[in-house]
Amino acid sequence: MKRRLMAAPLALLAAGSIVIGALLESGLPAPATQWAFVAVSLLLPALGWLLAARRPDLGYGWLLLAAALALGLGLLGVGLGLHGGPSALVTFLCSLLAVFYGLTLIYVPLLFPDGRLPSRRWRIVAWISGLAIAAHAVGAIMAGITPSTMDRPPSAGTLAAMLTSGTGQLVTWIMAVIVFCGLVLRWRRAGEGERGQYALMVAGMVATVVGVVLTLLFSYGGVQIAAVGMIGILTVVGSVPAAIAVAVVRHRLLDIRVGLRGSRLQLVFDLRPTADEVLSDLGTALEDAAEPVEQVGRLAAAVRSGLDLRWAAVTLADGTRVVAGRESGEAVLELPVRGGLGRIECGPRDAGPLTRVDRRLLEALAVPAGLAIQSAGLVTRLVNAQEAERRRIERNIHDGVQQQLVALIAGLELARATGGGADLLAGLREQARQTLDDLRELAAGIHPSSLSQGGLVEAVEERCSRLPVRTTVSAPPPLRARRFADEVEGALYFTVSEAVANALKHAGAASIEVGLSQPDGRLSATVADDGAGFDPRTTSRRGLATLADRLDALGGELTVDSEPGKGTRVNAWVPIGG
Repeated sequence: MKRRLMAAPLALLAAGSIVIGALLESGLPAPATQWAFVAVSLLLPALGWLLAARRPDLGYGWLLLAAALALGLGLLGVGLGLHGGPSALVTFLCSLLAVFYGLTLIYVPLLFPDGRLPSRRWRIVAWISGLAIAAHAVGAIMAGITPSTMDRPPSAGTLAAMLTSGTGQLVTWIMAVIVFCGLVLRWRRAGEGERGQYALMVAGMVATVVGVVLTLLFSYGGVQIAAVGMIGILTVVGSVPAAIAVAVVRHRLLDIRVGLRGSRLQLVFDLRPTADEVLSDLGTALEDAAEPVEQVGRLAAAVRSGLDLRWAAVTLADGTRVVAGRESGEAVLELPVRGGLGRIECGPRDAGPLTRVDRRLLEALAVPAGLAIQSAGLVTRLVNAQEAERRRIERNIHDGVQQQLVALIAGLELARATGGGADLLAGLREQARQTLDDLRELAAGIHPSSLSQGGLVEAVEERCSRLPVRTTVSAPPPLRARRFADEVEGALYFTVSEAVANALKHAGAASIEVGLSQPDGRLSATVADDGAGFDPRTTSRRGLATLADRLDALGGELTVDSEPGKGTRVNAWVPIGG
């Protein structure tokens, strides 16, 4: 927002300098040709303001504003010089005209259309051009040549400064030719959506060069054909801005639509929202959406609205697909979401093909897209894990405790019918104890009472005390007396429980070591065994994967280090702060 607000003052400063400088040069009343020059020159700051205000994240608008400032301040220097202004100030301001020509001939076409270099190979051209423009301007300042001193004989220092300035100007022209050749190649290789834009820039550059030649021949070459010289000056100042303006209106360089409103002929400028605006609106929309699938739907809607598409779709890794708009036609652009979480599909749009600027906006949207898709996938996995856990508990009750209770009831009925002897009653009593133990074990798998009453360390020690192999639990004394949130203690307890169960069932471990600690604002648990080990890349870890999702939801992480024959080490942590 701050960058966008800067565009208007810079544009006003450039426009004011252009008007004041031109009127100081010609005096009042100014001739029609001077007013024409002012009108053409004002196109540059106007375009610079429009691009910088609507696309502050792109550098092209700011580049045009810089060129407009250099032109305006340079013209102001010329006007002040003709009226006896301060010599140092006039010299500095006049030198900015060299910056204007350098920006117009090199950087404006080089960075077209989005303010970025075409490729890394053009960096050397950009650096050399910058040094050449600086040499041209600094040499002019050192020479101290102003409109009022052009007739004085130069000194040795002035000649050296003029040589520096001339060398910089020569290199600037050489770089301009290289940039122009590159622009032509980009025009020839551009896709359908950008070819028209590049064609206009090529035409604008050709007209600018022609204007420079006309200006040199007929304004300063002694021929003194004023009308032709003025045409040359107008061409130099206005050709490139005019080309950009036509590209904006005709080829939607800034996604500006020109059309009819109502029954009257009226220009309608429909400016597509900027990347910052789209991201801001999307963030608000995602916060307001309670369900993950709704978040993905709002993401698809933001992509469709931001790129002005007929339809847009977001596809998750599990195949879930949400479409915004009415899907018709093939997708013209697809972008995978980082991490393999899914992809964004873009349908066609009525206003023409997607451009490189559109792809940059889509790439910006890919970041919140990844977060939304990750949130949706995480919630889905947690829901599935909860359903699987519910079915596991139901199965354990049905196959275990329920059957034991049925058998116990049958035994009691038999005892009542037969009078029951001591042996039968003893067996029933033992059966009842076993059922009670199984109920306690089942309850421990859901949420052990020791975890609620004694805390994490006590619950882990009780769980490990019942294991049939040598198991050690280590924890610092301060940790034994500290309690944490239920979800934190539960997540680490069940992680330890699952890890030791895997060590017994699958690894054939002879010893297990469990460590609990609290380093750097984290609550950490480590389970290491001396079992068979495995290759984590090829072995399914369904139980641990569910726990990993649970830890991830709390901002933590679970990792597994293992190799065949070298045991397994499970590390889990969650943030606790402080």
